[in-house]
Amino acid sequence: QVQLVESGGESVPAGGSLTLSCVVSGYFYSTYLMGWFRQAPGKEREGVAVIHTGGGATYYADSVKGRFIISKDNEKKMVYLQMNSLKPDDTAMYYCAATGGGRVPAARVFKAYEYNYWGQGTQVTVSS
Repeated sequence: QVQLVESGGESVPAGGSLTLSCVVSGYFYSTYLMGWFRQAPGKEREGVAVIHTGGGATYYADSVKGRFIISKDNEKKMVYLQMNSLKPDDTAMYYCAATGGGRVPAARVFKAYEYNYWGQGTQVTVSS
């Protein structure tokens, strides 16, 4: 069983930076997709950034491209989300997620149903 635990969320002013961390326990596949999703009150959960734990390919939502960076450390079983130039619209609960193995087409990497494992979330609040 895979368990994910996020940390690093806090309240920051607009323009600030934060780095979220996700530690993976249990069996860790090198062919996983690991992703960061977020959900603001009253909104649907949306994919933000995804990384392939094997090859390292990354994917970003248009809303965060150029501001957020996803990275991994397979040896430590960690995935990170560096968030820069934060905006009030980035305020949300951020979730770490992992697929269960198997290939996921690029067109579906931000689809929540592709991910079998989820963390409890860490809150990010950006004040204007």
